Amino acid sequence: MSLLSRKALLAVAAVIDVALHARGQLVSAKELAARHALPARHLEPVLQALVREGVLKGVRGPRGGYELARERKRITINDILKAAGASEDDGGMAQPGSVLLEQVVAPAVAQAEKAFVAALSRITIEELARRAVPLAKTTGES
Repeated sequence: MSLLSRKALLAVAAVIDVALHARGQLVSAKELAARHALPARHLEPVLQALVREGVLKGVRGPRGGYELARERKRITINDILKAAGASEDDGGMAQPGSVLLEQVVAPAVAQAEKAFVAALSRITIEELARRAVPLAKTTGES
């Protein structure tokens, strides 16, 4: 069971990809989509959300594309998930009148979620990009 949606994982992968490939040049949505075997239209909403939240910087036009909006060490997985809308609280867990949900289940799950968010806040794009360099070399992506 994955705790993160496909959209959330895609957002993280896209930011790592930009961190690896944008060195001095922009990375186009088309390039990103091709490397992740996705249609560009599938990726664009995720990229735009990352731009709106200041994780990526987008440049429009025929030579446009994306680059990191801040240093790799200043972008965490939690930043990306917030930008992609993957860590939004739906507020729907506890049902009115359910004492068990309100007083036992919801607090336990909230504590676990807090620990998960704290762990994600310690993982930076710098760290993940460093791990991805050998992979990019073996697949010819760098």
